Amino acid sequence: MSIQIGDMLPNGQFQIMGEEGPETLDVTEFFNGKTVLMFAVPGAFTPTCSASHLPGYVVHYDAIKEKGVDEIVCLTVNDVFVVHAWGQAHNAEHLVMAADGLAELTCSLGLELDISAAKMGIRSLRYAMLVNNGIVQQLWLDEPGEYKVSSAEYVLSQL
Repeated sequence: MSIQIGDMLPNGQFQIMGEEGPETLDVTEFFNGKTVLMFAVPGAFTPTCSASHLPGYVVHYDAIKEKGVDEIVCLTVNDVFVVHAWGQAHNAEHLVMAADGLAELTCSLGLELDISAAKMGIRSLRYAMLVNNGIVQQLWLDEPGEYKVSSAEYVLSQL
């Protein structure tokens, strides 16, 4: 069962690229005391994710922050080096580019997408969620193959 509005985020970790290399962040500690907009994509450098999803959050970063969001996190099931390079390629230095390399956090959220038939393994569903102090306030979940309600433009219209 996937996470729902009103649920506390599960314990878990994700990685970011720090000044001295990969850093592992604890989910509970990271989300504590903050309002965070986290969106997830099936994969870095993939067509829709690179052409629309990530760029939308880069373009609308300031407008989203003005709505009271402390951090914007982009989560994807890729290794931290790929996620970091993808963020750099899209001028996403203000976003937290979060790697869930083994899909552990994604699976604990119940938001995984198995695309093993296409030789891509376990990835994430496309979604956005507003989290306040670790509790999910809003969840915008796209159907597999769609890109609608998790877009920066749609989420911004709902904040």
